[in-house]
Amino acid sequence: QVQLVESGGGLVQPGGSLRISCAASGFTWEDYTIGWFRLSPGKEREGVSCISLSDGNTYYADSVKGRFTVSRDNAKNTVYLEMNTLKPEDTGVYYCAATAAVVGGLLPSIEYDWWGQGTQVTVSS
Repeated sequence: QVQLVESGGGLVQPGGSLRISCAASGFTWEDYTIGWFRLSPGKEREGVSCISLSDGNTYYADSVKGRFTVSRDNAKNTVYLEMNTLKPEDTGVYYCAATAAVVGGLLPSIEYDWWGQGTQVTVSS
């Protein structure tokens, strides 16, 4: 059974940094892609980033490019999202999701089969 568990969310001041994690289990690691999405108040769910677990290729939304970095630790079956220079508009619930689809860029949420429970990130002074 596929399980995705996010952790590391919290409150951070504008301009600050935060790293959130997605611990994955229940599937063959290298066959999947992990995506990060966020749901912010008054907005639709937005794809933020994704990483191919087979080759490590990464993709980012324009809104976070240059500020966010997605990475993986194969030994720990964990994916990280390092978020720097955070802005109030980055506030939201961040979800990780898994897909077996072949990716060449960000995929819409409908392409993902399994989802974590989410972790709250709040950027505020």
